[in-house]
Amino acid sequence: MLHPFAIALTLIATVAAAGPIERTTRVVWRADTAEFGHYSGLAVSPDGSRIWTVGDKGHFAEADLTRRNGALTGVTLRESGPLLDPDGSEASGYRIDAEGLSRGSDGRLYVSFEAVDRISAYRHFEVPPEAVPTPREFEALQNNSAIEALAAGPGGTLYAIPERSGALDRPFPVFRYREGAWSIPFSVPRRPPFLVVGAEIGPDGRLYILERDHGLLGFRSRIRRFEIGAAELKAEETLIESGRGMFDNLEGMALWRDANGQIRILCISDDNGRFFQRTELVEFTLAAGAT
Repeated sequence: MLHPFAIALTLIATVAAAGPIERTTRVVWRADTAEFGHYSGLAVSPDGSRIWTVGDKGHFAEADLTRRNGALTGVTLRESGPLLDPDGSEASGYRIDAEGLSRGSDGRLYVSFEAVDRISAYRHFEVPPEAVPTPREFEALQNNSAIEALAAGPGGTLYAIPERSGALDRPFPVFRYREGAWSIPFSVPRRPPFLVVGAEIGPDGRLYILERDHGLLGFRSRIRRFEIGAAELKAEETLIESGRGMFDNLEGMALWRDANGQIRILCISDDNGRFFQRTELVEFTLAAGAT
């Protein structure tokens, strides 16, 4: 069912950052459905024309993107509704807190949940998902700071990263699910004051991390990427570190490669249901030499 929508603002701006960002496009998205907003996870189609997103109030949305000369200009909401549990019931109570989302190469949508820590794999959001086995280590993660970021890699491999590591000088563990078993093969260096809120395996095979810092004067965002080694993450690179208030509360991230071969990094903000915040999509285009 096609829902009404409204685009409040479209901006194309250059981000002042010492990194390989060539262009930044920002679109504020609004829709008049009761469950709209609170989006924390994001996935995008390989051609950058469609997105899927999940919110920490237990809902999903699917939307089409419009572009002009490659730049993002609009969003049209296609479907939205409640997230289902594996038994077919609507997620409720402490089971609604969806935080991470990633689309696998087979088209399945993987969602990580906090509070009741778990990962579900959806063929379509309208049908019950399959439950991914939950490692015992998830139980030791901090309350409301558990698996915030989820990335799907080749062959059904999943990478899950908590929002907090437990100490300022302790790296963020990377949980990996591969061939039916969980392990912690490596970690992400913690660079305070930022905390992990999103992750994705890029078209270049590297691990991208979206991080957030928030204070009285607004939010700051940072994106780092790493080469994935056998037992460690290598070649750490900061792609952007925004000024406070430059963007809203960016929490979800997805990547795709355009027709020119350039990598696009698409992010979505969680408006927290507050009138002074907004749901916005921000897309960064990496310079040709950086991809």
